[in-house]
Amino acid sequence: MKDIGVYVHIPFCRRKCPYCDFYSVEFSEEKADIYTEKLCQGIEMFGDRLKRKADTLYFGGGTPSIMGADRICRMTEVVKKAFHLAENAEITVEVNPEKQDINFEKMRCAGVNRISVGLQSANDKELKLLGRLHNVSQAEKCIDRAKVAGFDNISLDLMIATPMQTMESLKRSIEFCAKRNVQHISAYILKVEENTPYYRMRDSLDICDDDEQAEMYLYAVERLEEYGYKQYEISNFCRKGYESRHNLKYWHDEEYIGIGASAHSFIDGRRFFFGRSFEDFYSMKIEDDGEGGGIEEYIMLAMRLSEGLRNDLFKERFGMDIPERYIYNAKRFVKAGLLYVDSTGIRLTPEGFLLSNHIISEILE
Repeated sequence: MKDIGVYVHIPFCRRKCPYCDFYSVEFSEEKADIYTEKLCQGIEMFGDRLKRKADTLYFGGGTPSIMGADRICRMTEVVKKAFHLAENAEITVEVNPEKQDINFEKMRCAGVNRISVGLQSANDKELKLLGRLHNVSQAEKCIDRAKVAGFDNISLDLMIATPMQTMESLKRSIEFCAKRNVQHISAYILKVEENTPYYRMRDSLDICDDDEQAEMYLYAVERLEEYGYKQYEISNFCRKGYESRHNLKYWHDEEYIGIGASAHSFIDGRRFFFGRSFEDFYSMKIEDDGEGGGIEEYIMLAMRLSEGLRNDLFKERFGMDIPERYIYNAKRFVKAGLLYVDSTGIRLTPEGFLLSNHIISEILE
């Protein structure tokens, strides 16, 4: 039985960004203390209930670093015991760089070995429009401090096609990441989500149209490749051997437990989640989200990866080759340069990633 991943959701921020639709609330020390206690109880409960080992731990948010190193270290220790966390486990903490008081040394000593920094842009004007509280100088100092503390697996988040962004400013942001010599870069096209300030002001936002977004995305893919960052998923790029092991569990349709308000899980063929409130989590009110792990779901997730839908992994999972009807449907997109089909399986090109939702639905039709 494969080891699972553990995801811990930290729903606190100093201020919510206008484009963000994740569940988060304003931070306070009192709320953070209570939430930490409830998280530790939840971790112990699920560890006892599932009796499964884990080999990845991911603190996401929100802003996990806002909790401070002491709380992060305590939760890490509880996960280690409850899930017999592997010695070589990947342990990631998301960090926002506006505060320079993060005790990276203490987190490193507790076993945290991967840092994901919410850079978003290397242009101060763009950061301000995104509602970010940090500037480029603070981001650079944050990265340097993490390196000094011994972190050699650092990821930076970039956003593509944000308000006022140009091809030249995107180029500078990519160069900033490359010059920091980090191991991993996540580059996401801005999506204006409902129930966000950006959505309410969408008609006045100065953002790119679809064609310009596509041009920026393909430029980023090409430029990152030149800097040695190989694309391994629609929005993720890394130096060799530095893929996010935790996120690969999602894309390989493997099992994970999510603990915290709004956290989602996939265990024993079922998907379930906590609602978007402290009350739902504190009362351990779990919502069932149906069956998971079927063929169509597996294909949808695998096609997000540059390796695509591999026949050998499909056969290992389902005991048969990729059904011919999916191969037949996929071949319609080969001449347009949107995907490849060969004896190893089906995989999208960078151009195909831009139309992935449509292509995947056509393959599954």
